[in-house]
Amino acid sequence: MAPVLQLEDLSWSVGGADIIREVSLAVEEGELLAVIGPNGAGKTSLFNLVSGLTRPTAGRIRLDGRDISSLAPHRRAGRGIGRTFQSSSVFATMTVAEHVELAARCAGIRRVTSADVAGVLARVRLAGRGPDLAAGLSHGDKRKLELAMLLAPTFAPGPDRVRLMLLDEPMAGVASEETGELTDLIRSLHREEGRTVLLVEHHMDVVLGLADRVAVMHHGGLLAAAPPDEVMANSTVQQAYLGDAL
Repeated sequence: MAPVLQLEDLSWSVGGADIIREVSLAVEEGELLAVIGPNGAGKTSLFNLVSGLTRPTAGRIRLDGRDISSLAPHRRAGRGIGRTFQSSSVFATMTVAEHVELAARCAGIRRVTSADVAGVLARVRLAGRGPDLAAGLSHGDKRKLELAMLLAPTFAPGPDRVRLMLLDEPMAGVASEETGELTDLIRSLHREEGRTVLLVEHHMDVVLGLADRVAVMHHGGLLAAAPPDEVMANSTVQQAYLGDAL
């Protein structure tokens, strides 16, 4: 079977400057691959290419073996790519339930029941929070709501429409007392539900606790991609990113 996501010599340049340089990487079915690297390494730029916000200068992006390099973001979403962003993106004046209903309708699901909404909120540990305004949620709970919105297409019958979850720094801005529960939730979605996840995260304890493999980016290129223990022991990675702190 083809990998869920396959990047083939992916490159992106702006004004002659190489932002992403010939990145080749595969994400297998049911894998959680974490992408790490110093600020400016190209991690979010890579997510922008995969989700379609920017178009590659060279190379190919394949989803389940099909070339999606030229597809618009909404068409990639329709094929099963869901994404969160570094900054929490919820509507303050809408309820938690309304967010999930909106996400489902944007995915083309015409009939959304209250049971559907309650079910997905329970999956992300927001049971009973449907009537609450998003403005009143803690930052950690806003992150859970974003995950619920990614899962909304699973309301539809037939094959699972959530093929790949792109989580861009899900712990950014989350209070330390909430990171453990949010980490457990992502672990549950990955291991218990078999979700395929591409994760960018700066918290190394979160990365080491979740990732099947770790990809290290540096100056827009891929430095290494291996199981966490191998990456931690890689002297080149340590010099480029991890440093003496680890």
